[in-house]
Amino acid sequence: MTQRPPHPEPERTTGLEPGGGVPPGETPPAEGGVSGLSHREPTPSRVAGGVTIAVISVLTLLVLGMIVMQIAGIIEVF
Repeated sequence: MTQRPPHPEPERTTGLEPGGGVPPGETPPAEGGVSGLSHREPTPSRVAGGVTIAVISVLTLLVLGMIVMQIAGIIEVF
């Protein structure tokens, strides 16, 4: 005995347009109408923002220090 396919053929399914599309305002077959989150997502910590600012500040100071040392070396040569 042959089993039927789990989904009907798109050509025979009511509510579908040619090519398998669904007209506006109609819910596709076997599609739920539930949307949204099931629970609240955790709030990101503010510690990460402070650490990020501190790291960027230190790196900026290091880069500026290297630039100043290069300029001082060029001035010293002349």
